[in-house]
Amino acid sequence: MAEAKSDALDAKLATVELPTGGFAASARKAALARLQAMGLPGRRDEYWRYTDPALFNAVAAAESNALRVENPIFTGQDKVRLVFVDGVFDAEASDKPELAGVEITLLSQAGAQDIHWASALYGTLETAGQSPVPRPLAALNTAFATEGLLIRVTGTAPKPLHISYLQNSKTSDAILHHCIKVESGAELTILETGISGARSNIVMEAQVEAGGKLHHIRPQGRSHGKQLLTHIFARLAENTLFKSFTLSMNGLLTRNEAIIEFLGDDAVAHVAGACVGDGAFHHDDTVFVTHDAERCESRQVFKKVLKNGAVGVFQGKILVKAGAQKTDGYQISQSLLLDDDSQFLAKPELEIYADDVICSHGSTSGAIDETALFYLQSRGVPKRAAQSLLVLAFLAEAIAEIEDETLAEDIRLRMEGWLDRHEGK
Repeated sequence: MAEAKSDALDAKLATVELPTGGFAASARKAALARLQAMGLPGRRDEYWRYTDPALFNAVAAAESNALRVENPIFTGQDKVRLVFVDGVFDAEASDKPELAGVEITLLSQAGAQDIHWASALYGTLETAGQSPVPRPLAALNTAFATEGLLIRVTGTAPKPLHISYLQNSKTSDAILHHCIKVESGAELTILETGISGARSNIVMEAQVEAGGKLHHIRPQGRSHGKQLLTHIFARLAENTLFKSFTLSMNGLLTRNEAIIEFLGDDAVAHVAGACVGDGAFHHDDTVFVTHDAERCESRQVFKKVLKNGAVGVFQGKILVKAGAQKTDGYQISQSLLLDDDSQFLAKPELEIYADDVICSHGSTSGAIDETALFYLQSRGVPKRAAQSLLVLAFLAEAIAEIEDETLAEDIRLRMEGWLDRHEGK
């Protein structure tokens, strides 16, 4: 197995060249060394048992339909839009970054500088996130990404920052690495939408300093052939708030990883996801939350609706270290299977070394409640409409994690549209 992983990595590395120079040079070299020590992931790796990484490991991206125009969302929101096409920044399609009221630099522009504030962040959280679970594809990203956003927030951003991904090529292979630093008392909302390539590897490292707040809402695009891998590494100081919500619809293979570390007391982190899949659809949420401070709260809320052989995966862990007293950790993963062909694979975990904590986890899988369906039909609601209402009610707990009700309503409308298109299929 080790030899096969090494061979796969050698084949991949033969097609790329490590960027040299600039503030990220040492981080890239260290990431490449980690990657070479680990090799690419394989199905026998503990956290890849339920998801085949072959498409991510392949030398070239498998072809998928190009989607230059993404269905609009958040259209009523006053925001600053930054556009990437096939992983390359499109200045003409973007708003002026300075309108966001925060410091924004492109990795491609700052990469040649020897001194930059992001040098203390780039690759740092990804490195810490490699233990106790290896994440070789995140190390691959740190080593070879040449584009992304470097964002520093020193106050309350007046508008959300909208990172918009578009795909123009059927074989584009996008690698993006974003670094976000929320300074003490600052606040930012990030909207992340669309598909950045036929295959995408996106890493976001977010450091939130004392009293800072970071909101992240991510509707992932509608391409049926997308192969998407994301990692969010978040490090939280005292009295911080981090909330991330992801909506996934369609896609051949999607894996979203969130690695969150509490280093300051009285911090809060909520990670949630709603997923609806039909047919050739494999969706994996993998979350690892480490409590290493007192009186911190974490919530993991993931709901998946699956039909026509779709597959959903959830792997979530809460690690409470010794001394992390008064921890409040909550984790729930649930699936709604709309037929007998779909499946949901779940691996919830708790590992606790403190004695004054409240931690819980649960995972369920089932069909639509026939009693509730009958009740709605008896009140004159057509069967398909009744099913859609029950699906939306099932997903409601995850959507409730979005604080901004306007943004939450946009998410609901997007899901209603998906359900309307897939009725009776």
